[in-house]
Parts: sequence; structure tokens; C-alpha cells
Amino acid sequence: MTDTISLPAPRKVGMVSLGCPKALVDSERILTRLRADGYAMSPDYAGADVVLVNTCGFLDSAKEESLEAIGEAIAENGRVIVTGCMGKEAEVIRARFPEVLAITGAAQYEDVVSAVHEAAPPSMGPYIDLIPQPDEGGLKLTPRHYSYLKISEGCNHSCSFCIIPALRGKLASRRVDAVLREAEKLVAAGTRELLVISQDTSAYGVDTRHEVRNWQGREVRAHMTDLARELGQLRTPEGAAPWVRLHYVYPYPHVDAVIPLMAEGLLTPYLDIPFQHAAPSVLKRMRRPANEARVLERLREWRSICPDIAVRSSFVVGFPGETDADFDYLLDWLDEAQLDRVGGFRFEPVEGASANALDNPVPEEVKEERYQRLMAKTAAISAAKLAAKVGRTIPVIIDEVGEADEDGSIGATGRSEADAPEIDGHVYLRDVPEGLAPGAIVSVTVEDADEHDLYGVIAG
Repeated sequence: MTDTISLPAPRKVGMVSLGCPKALVDSERILTRLRADGYAMSPDYAGADVVLVNTCGFLDSAKEESLEAIGEAIAENGRVIVTGCMGKEAEVIRARFPEVLAITGAAQYEDVVSAVHEAAPPSMGPYIDLIPQPDEGGLKLTPRHYSYLKISEGCNHSCSFCIIPALRGKLASRRVDAVLREAEKLVAAGTRELLVISQDTSAYGVDTRHEVRNWQGREVRAHMTDLARELGQLRTPEGAAPWVRLHYVYPYPHVDAVIPLMAEGLLTPYLDIPFQHAAPSVLKRMRRPANEARVLERLREWRSICPDIAVRSSFVVGFPGETDADFDYLLDWLDEAQLDRVGGFRFEPVEGASANALDNPVPEEVKEERYQRLMAKTAAISAAKLAAKVGRTIPVIIDEVGEADEDGSIGATGRSEADAPEIDGHVYLRDVPEGLAPGAIVSVTVEDADEHDLYGVIAG
């Protein structure tokens, strides 16, 4: 009689991920490593042997949200490891939560994994490491059909309102062949949309002097344009081109070179450019690497090359020293720029940022009034641009498919090429066919629009 081998139950890890997409990439990398070490993922606090909280340490409001998440995890589980940008303020965390097991900083993958190993040693035996572990509860931080692709860490800029270099260090670019290999594997595994991110995507490879690596028999530089061109060559197992979306692109001159790639269909016609403001005096106080006058000219040139390009940005109102004239300049600039998607923020002091020492802070009530005017202006621009799409047929990627209603009609939610996940608008579809699944890219006839979203039906 053969004895039955009893495999040990895998230890379970819970995860809470806060902050920007770059932190989300860090979280998924940590989870991938822990899965490889034999851990299973827990969808709730109660079932976890240890809980990871990936924090945001930028704005005071984000820090407070991180502290609340740590407190909730401790209350529900008690065994908590903290990582992420707020890890730089370990003393603040321990003062409030002395029972935290370990604290690490942003992108410190090995330290996080080591802390998990110490807190909940992996239950791996001579056989368990050879057997894929189930994900009970199916914990996944992003849907399978889109993935963030982080190409570098850190930043070389010294913007006066930002402390990212202090939190994440100077620019450290990944090898271009490693990035392309990761992208290839993601697409092969089901990713239909790649979102390229960093602190400054345009600066990719500056720190490595744009070193050249061999990729599939050809030499490729660690440079945004080379990377973008190669990503445009990827194909899904079905032979389709995935969407490739560039985020956090500073408008350096070489950005012009990626616009023809969009016109050729190699890149999604979308650029996320963090302008932050338009008034020269405010940009100078922000220490932003930008030239607003030339930007308007280049926007016109880009649209002449690729008429469907969507440009998104974010702006800060109420920066110290911002006058009524500065703000009016921004509104007039937006009328000229006609950006497709805009996010707005009220200036908030960040501990350690040099902007805190600037004169002439803007009163909170003035910040709020300017913020509301900014949002009204950008909503009106967005409504007009979306209204112009009514009657057109456009590609849409499906994010979610609903249940059939009492009449048997099924609705779905997707996004156009002008809409990145989480931050932009949606396309709401009626009467979709059975069997439509997230990740499908379909042609949609636009029937209606509002300030931010489109409504339509799959083209017959």
C-alpha cells in the first residue's frame, strides 16, 4: 500500500495597494514573487496569514488614507507589513501603529519578500514548489486584459512641489530587452492593452546613455522612441495588435517622433502629458521642464499628423504666487489647447517640498473657486469634443459585461482609445451579443455623448 503524501497548506497573503499606477506595478511584482515562493493570495483580511499595505506618501491626504488602511488591516488581521512611499516615514507609522511587523520603502521588493518570509515562513516542502498554487478568491489588482508596464524608477527633475526623487531616488531605467520581454509575456498571457508608465517616460534611458541591447536579432536602444516602435510590433496569440498607451510623457522634442507611430497604428493615439500649468511665471516657480508657447504649436502639428490623437493632462490650481492673471492665462491656454481629458488638483503642501517656502500662498476659498472654474472649462471642452464623435464608428475595448435584463438585453462598459482605465471616460454599450468578454476590442457606432462618456452599439 502506498502512503498518501499530504501537502502542507500554502500560507496566504492579503494585499492593499494605494497610490499611483507605479505603486500598483510594485504590488503586482511583489505578489508575483510571493506566488513563486509558494504563497496563496487571500481576498480578505481574515483568511490571510499576513497583510501587505502598499502606501502612498505624497500628499498629506494620501498619507492619512494610507494610515487608515494600515489601521483597518491591523484591526481586522493584526499581522501587517507596510511598504511603499510612506515607508520613508517609518517613525510616523510606528508612533501610531507600534505593532506593525515591518516597514520598507518604495520598490524595495526583496525587503518586502524577506519580511513576509520572516512573518509567515513559506510552507514549501520537497513537492509543493513544483505545483502551481491556486488563488482562492482570485485576487488580481488589475483585470487580465490590461497591464501596466513600468519602464523606469525614480526621477531626475526637481519640481518644487514634488518629493518623488526623495521617495524613489534618481532615474533608474530598466534594460530595454527586459521591458520588451515582459511586455511580450503579458500579451501572450492575455493582456490586450499595455499602459507604459514611469515618472518621466520621455527620459527613459538617459541614465544608461540609451544603452543598446539585442532584441530578436536587432539592436534596440533604451529610448522612448525605440521602445514604442518595438512595442508596436507585438501581437496577441490571435495575431492582433494590442493597444499601447504612453503615460507621464514630458514634451521633449523627441516626443514628436512617436506621433507618426500613432498615425501608422503602432501606438494608441493617446499621450498623457503632465503640463501642471500654462502660465510662464507659475511654471518657473514650479521648476517645470516645459515651454507652453511651443507646446501649442506642437499640438497643432501632432493633430495634423494624427487627427485622432487624444491628449490628456493634469493641472494644479492655487500654487503659491498664482495670480488671477495667471489663472486666466491657464483658462485661455486650455481654450487654445483643446485637450481631450483633464484632471485638476488644488495645490496641497507636501512635507519636504521646496514649494512650501514660496511666498504668497493662495487662500483655500480662492483655490476652490479656481478649481471649480477649471473643471467647468474642461468639462465644456470635453463635451464638445465627444459630441463631435456622435455618428462615428470607433474601436472600443471592453472592460465589463453586465447580466441580461428582463428583456434579455445585455449591456457592457468599455473605453475608447482616448480613455485610459481609472482616470478617463467610458463607452456604455447596449444590446451586446452573448459571449462578449472583457478584453475584446470591437467597433462601436457612437449614438450619444455627455461631458465625459460615450454611448453606443456594436457596429453591425
